[in-house]
Amino acid sequence: MNRRSPTLEDVAREAGVSRATVSRVVNGVRNVDPGIQKLVRNAIERTGYTPNRAARALVTRHPTGSVALVVSGAGDAFAGRVFADPFFGRVVNGVVGYLRARAMQPVLLFAESPVAREQVVGYLRQGSADGALVVSVQPDDPLPDLLLAARVPTVLFARPARDTPVSCVDLDHYAGGRLAGEHLLARGCGRMATICSPPEVRAGRARLAGFRDALARAGHGSVPAAEGSFSLDSGATAMASLLRDHPEVDGVFAANDLMAQGACHVLREAGRRIPEDVAVVGFDDSSVAVTCRPPLTTVRQPVEDMAAAMAGMLEEQLRGVGTAPRTLVFSPQLVVRESA
Repeated sequence: MNRRSPTLEDVAREAGVSRATVSRVVNGVRNVDPGIQKLVRNAIERTGYTPNRAARALVTRHPTGSVALVVSGAGDAFAGRVFADPFFGRVVNGVVGYLRARAMQPVLLFAESPVAREQVVGYLRQGSADGALVVSVQPDDPLPDLLLAARVPTVLFARPARDTPVSCVDLDHYAGGRLAGEHLLARGCGRMATICSPPEVRAGRARLAGFRDALARAGHGSVPAAEGSFSLDSGATAMASLLRDHPEVDGVFAANDLMAQGACHVLREAGRRIPEDVAVVGFDDSSVAVTCRPPLTTVRQPVEDMAAAMAGMLEEQLRGVGTAPRTLVFSPQLVVRESA
């Protein structure tokens, strides 16, 4: 016959306390004397009582030992290529590197639709992971608010569009756009244009504002812009539009490296030399920047460091410290290669 599993009563007898006291400790009630909590935890270890995640938390301090990395709003097709994406792959590397050193495991979840979003919230509400690291594609993503309402410890990559009281990591995107503009000016470019993001993207707006302000201070009041969607094809389409409407352009700032790579393809096909005829600056310093021909000058976003910091902020929440919402802002750096 199989030996029966230890019960709350077994733990109570072992610890010399009441069943109600054991239940309060197991369920995380805070007004229990620390000495009694220790007695109960020791009794749990000796009896092997592990009926749920809460009991394991008394020993491990992590109810499941896992953290959800949630990619929100990216669409069905993205799930199959998340690790190959030059941006999200770096986020995954940063998170995994941090968690692995602390014997914690990431669980990759996708909230690509309203139904999937509800499933993710339900999964986390029931304690299947200790907290959520959210990378959102939608500018006005409702997921952070839903997670807060469900009292799930949460940290975001990038500030939310709404004033949601949640911790996040972010970049000084304005400073990054300014760096790009100042570099093109220093190269002697005088007829510059930009491939920008959709206007609802907060980071893209800030990059564009920094770029335009840098040029305005140098006397360039009007900067032609064509909108892309952060993809290679959209960058190519935007560059073709700029060349058609502004054939004199001699410097281009693209809001990410993929769009800059698309721009380089179009410029080469049009017989423009890079950087002699048109200098090109990207943003992110992703793997695309190195494989592009010519290699891209770009504004570096330290994604791996930001992702690791995001995981660290969540770990602090799980340990009961640093629970007040805060934003950790990283500084960009210009990386000069052959395109500008």
